[in-house]
Amino acid sequence: MNDLIKELYQEIILDHGQSPRNFGECDPHNKSADGHNPLCGDNLKLTFYINNEDVIEDIKFTGEGCAISLASASLMTEKLKGKKIDIAEEIFSDFTNLVSGSSEDLKVLNEEDSLYALKGVGGFPMRVKCATMAWHAFKSALKS
Repeated sequence: MNDLIKELYQEIILDHGQSPRNFGECDPHNKSADGHNPLCGDNLKLTFYINNEDVIEDIKFTGEGCAISLASASLMTEKLKGKKIDIAEEIFSDFTNLVSGSSEDLKVLNEEDSLYALKGVGGFPMRVKCATMAWHAFKSALKS
């Protein structure tokens, strides 16, 4: 990865970490879940509203954590808002593959996607949990 792209990705993570988008609780919401990373103390609550057409109409989160966990939650809410559940689940799968280092078989994400800013955490196993915490909360909420 060239230095210019690395710098851009760092700026995206810092921007979303310092000024997270979709911060708050959805009112109303019909799905929610908590995420917690006991290794570093990150925690969040995710709320979202799925309409009758299985579209995520609104999605927000509250909580506190490191720049990576907040940036990931912020980027996730931006990416999933307005998506049908089946597409959101494909994005979940692609993202978890991306940050765990197996990005060869991505179905819906590509290098132009802002979520690629978090690809580098794959080199730091302890940080993968930070990057995926909100995503696993999302998946957990879908099951409830």
